[in-house]
Amino acid sequence: MKTEKTNIETTDEMKRKIELIKEALSDEDTHISTYQKFAISYGGLVNNDIRSKVWPKLLEADISDISPKPESSVLEGHRDYNQVVMDVNRTLKRFPPGMDDDVRLALQDQLIDLIMRVLVNHEELHYYQGYHDICVTILLVVGDDVGFALMDILSLNHLRDFMDSNMDRTKHMLNYLYPIVGRSNPELRDFMERSEVGTIFSLSWLITWFGHVLDDIRHIVRLYDFFIANHGLMPIYLAAAIVLYRKEEILASECEMCVLHCLLSKIPDNLPYEKLISDAGDLFLQYPPTQLANEALLAYKKKNDAIKGRRVQKQKENLKAKRYHLSKLFTQNGSNVLVKVTMWTFVALMTAGMWAIINTYREFD
Repeated sequence: MKTEKTNIETTDEMKRKIELIKEALSDEDTHISTYQKFAISYGGLVNNDIRSKVWPKLLEADISDISPKPESSVLEGHRDYNQVVMDVNRTLKRFPPGMDDDVRLALQDQLIDLIMRVLVNHEELHYYQGYHDICVTILLVVGDDVGFALMDILSLNHLRDFMDSNMDRTKHMLNYLYPIVGRSNPELRDFMERSEVGTIFSLSWLITWFGHVLDDIRHIVRLYDFFIANHGLMPIYLAAAIVLYRKEEILASECEMCVLHCLLSKIPDNLPYEKLISDAGDLFLQYPPTQLANEALLAYKKKNDAIKGRRVQKQKENLKAKRYHLSKLFTQNGSNVLVKVTMWTFVALMTAGMWAIINTYREFD
């Protein structure tokens, strides 16, 4: 992916910002709101050296008292260990290009340990595919021990809804997308709803904080500045900002689900991230989650009702098919002639058939 032409670290404005952040860090009484302003404003936290110092401040993490890593046997005995290993082994593109293989493999081992430490520390949390994308970004910026301390907090707060045993709350979060888009551009929302494209195109954006879909680590960490300093729903506001930014492209396309899904699921390589961050912040202030909660809940219930309706219809179709299959057991060539079987075989078939009918009715109920 192409990067923005301006290197914000070299501008006089960013040099001055670095000085201000360092001054704040040197004062133990600096309030968290000061760091939040630095993280949200243009350029974010500027570079990874500053991020490694400010991210713990934003999360109020006590990095002086980090619990030691459990024994390997404890980490490897966790229910999610094998899945974590498989996912981490697929994270090659998330490491800087040209990195020595030995260094990358060592970082992958650290990534596995970081993830498992959080999961072992909180049995109520469930690993999800995409969690490792967030963890690898944190690891690359702050290292393994501080990374664990930050992910331990993020997993109980910003990421908590993704870490249930099912995806119900994650799906509910996605239902904020259309209300945000609709309040800003009703025409665009109507077009997307008529296409039935849904929200699945933005799922990986949300659950990985865009880490899985962006190639340039500079853009990813800039977004992480913004997300860490903000409300847990801010990634969905950024998703809405991206959709709204692409409104002309969307409205000019065919109003068809597959076409729009293909268009929206691929993020262009030249997005103006600073503008999108500003737009997402404005959307959050104009349409806060409390204002959209009822609409999002209704959308969630509507989707669930539709899913249940399709499930009932499928059960009806299965019941009809089973009835037809049973009738064929006792007819031949479409006639009403009973299959010639011994008396005991006939009794067995009748018993099996009755139980099948009873069980299908139980399924339908």
